[in-house]
Amino acid sequence: MDRRTFLTLSGAATAALTFDPALAQSADLADLSLASASDLLRKKAASPVELTQACLGRIEKYNASLNAFITVRGEQALAEARTIEDELRRGRPRGPLHGIPIALKDNIDTAGVRTTGASELFKDRVPAEDAEVARRLKQAGAILLGKLNLHEFAYGGSSTVTAFGTMHNPWALDRVTGGSSGGPGIAVAAGLCYGSLGTDTAGSVRMPAAHCGIVGFKPTYGRVPSRGVLTLSWTLDHVGPMCKTVEDAALMLNIVAGYDEMDPTTSDVPVPDYTRALRLPTAKLRLGIPRAGFFDNLDPEVASAITTALDVVRKMTASATDVTLPPSGNPARVWAPEAYAYHEKWITESPDKYQQGTRNTLQRSVDSKAWEYVQARRQVELARREIKKTFTNIDLLVTPTMKTPPPLLNSSGAGGGGGNNNAVFDVFGLPTISIPCGFTKSGLPIGLQISGAPWAEPTVLSLAYAYEQATEWHRRRPNLAG
Repeated sequence: MDRRTFLTLSGAATAALTFDPALAQSADLADLSLASASDLLRKKAASPVELTQACLGRIEKYNASLNAFITVRGEQALAEARTIEDELRRGRPRGPLHGIPIALKDNIDTAGVRTTGASELFKDRVPAEDAEVARRLKQAGAILLGKLNLHEFAYGGSSTVTAFGTMHNPWALDRVTGGSSGGPGIAVAAGLCYGSLGTDTAGSVRMPAAHCGIVGFKPTYGRVPSRGVLTLSWTLDHVGPMCKTVEDAALMLNIVAGYDEMDPTTSDVPVPDYTRALRLPTAKLRLGIPRAGFFDNLDPEVASAITTALDVVRKMTASATDVTLPPSGNPARVWAPEAYAYHEKWITESPDKYQQGTRNTLQRSVDSKAWEYVQARRQVELARREIKKTFTNIDLLVTPTMKTPPPLLNSSGAGGGGGNNNAVFDVFGLPTISIPCGFTKSGLPIGLQISGAPWAEPTVLSLAYAYEQATEWHRRRPNLAG
């Protein structure tokens, strides 16, 4: 969408609801949390068209430097906003996401909207059907602004390997966003949308959440359908919300969670109202601190922020004890052969369509040994059983999300995103959230990670929300004008 088209569409759109400037002009609409924007819609203090215009304005102004979006649905999003506005005016609300502009990682299928995986291989691919999570969001009345950049085919942690250009951290353009959900991390932090979905196989929701100063929640394996999402690893793939606040993440999870009979990775487990979990008491919660492996070699500023965060959560819980987690095996021996199995036809026939880093990684997997994969796959199942025993005497695990702040682009640490503490929780399949817990002296975000037992999303959310409300970190926004 060029600037002339954008301005024409913005000028032509008019709000059909009664607009109260005193409420909506108190802050830039695009800077609001999803919950706050939803509240304005409910009070008829803003309209879906105005929210959509606010986001499109930010995209027009900042996306060129951030490179979060691959596809922007300017005209279509405004048309959808007008239709939804009419529904709301006629008193037909579908829920908190009705009229809320969102964007999706570009490995999540969207009917009639290209889904590229950030690869030249799929640069013109337009799916005929929505992924199940996209369908649920659409049914809830969310407005799709467009599709977001990612590390090619979600196979990496830097978000620098993509056919659509390197992504830039909104807190410092010369820094890594984390990956593979770099686009969602940027878009939410920069106010280009109110919420997004990312995918997480080895930390790809939580890593960019930590590096971009937002909330990223990987639910229990099987909690959210992955049908219609481009596969990296059937065994380890998770889909989860990326938002400005814990409440926003709970609102989105309410929509996308639940069994899908056509998706063999999902489980038929009842879905609670996650927003009610936000105010559950935390005073009796028992914390486990797995220091080995997670607290080693921390950057000093990360270590200081985590120590302070632990002091805060200790005061709102019953106890905190050191724990040791069971072995998780080598997850690369699971995801590498599974990724190759998914890409085998294309990487054989059209290797030049992949970015060099992705191509090399996939081609190295061609000689994966069947017995190694079987053993690694069995280790995942054993680990998912063993980890349940850890929660006999504790309720939650608390760790740093990343060991370092966002590395400089093209630095030696950029490829891994900056000390990944995440992959083990994909093996265990646990519900795990990253929330902002501080900033370095130079203004780079730091994340705190909270994990619970399988299906204990409400417990994770309760402590995450309590910590968030006791601190101010989630209120900070990057200075995009600087």
